[in-house]
Amino acid sequence: MKKQNLWGFCVLPLYLFTLLFVLGPMVYMVAVSFAANNSSGYGFEWLFTMDNYKKMTEPVYLKCFAQSFRLAFSTTALAALIGYPFGYFMAKLSEKRKKLMMFLIMVPFWTSSLIRLYGWIIILQVKGVLNGFLKAVGLIDKPLKMLYTYPAVLVGMVYALLPFMILSVYSSVEKMDWSLTEAARDLGATPVQAFFTITFKMTLPGLLTGVILTFVPSMGLFFIADILGGNKIVLVGSLIQDQLTRGSNWPFAAALAVILTIMTSLMIFLYRKITHAKNLEGMF
Repeated sequence: MKKQNLWGFCVLPLYLFTLLFVLGPMVYMVAVSFAANNSSGYGFEWLFTMDNYKKMTEPVYLKCFAQSFRLAFSTTALAALIGYPFGYFMAKLSEKRKKLMMFLIMVPFWTSSLIRLYGWIIILQVKGVLNGFLKAVGLIDKPLKMLYTYPAVLVGMVYALLPFMILSVYSSVEKMDWSLTEAARDLGATPVQAFFTITFKMTLPGLLTGVILTFVPSMGLFFIADILGGNKIVLVGSLIQDQLTRGSNWPFAAALAVILTIMTSLMIFLYRKITHAKNLEGMF
């Protein structure tokens, strides 16, 4: 058997899996988004209509998209501010300490995310650990209302997605050629100048990867907003779930999912364009 035929036979299951379980459901979702909701309140009818997309222009749904984007951008910005320095200095540790830090970062993934979020409820509630500590050290006189607020949801989002930012930056810094930074220092550049002209530019792909891995999921992690926000903060993911369960409007939920998929795909496309431009710049 020729190598080409053997290679084709090996990758055939991957193509079949992609067609059946990735492309197929996406095509079905797009088709359902143009269907009409059943008047009986259950299921849908295969009648072509644009009403599901027109419905999204209503102020209440536009506000939901705006709130989702606001939370996604805030989560990504905070994760980058915390994760970049963390990943940078982690890459400069000794091998033994690198393994320890990697272990500490990976430990939370061994526990269900729901259990970890309920841990944040214990910390942020009125009689929780954080309020008790602040009151003990004399910083507050009465408990602060932190749970079921926007900051609580933001903390939960950053906590859940921060490891992806740290690992992306760490991987990029780990592969860096430090001789270029040393050369810049030898030519008279200050540590700050050497960082922004050499180090930051070379680690920018890792930072952008972390941005994508943080921004895209934060648009759909509605369960964090439900648990820590107390249903006060409605994201697009929450709206889709509500339409699939309580609302029983599958076509509208599919239309919301299509728009959300397009938005996240645009982010990935932009990331690829930027990284491609950086690679071309590096070649010349």
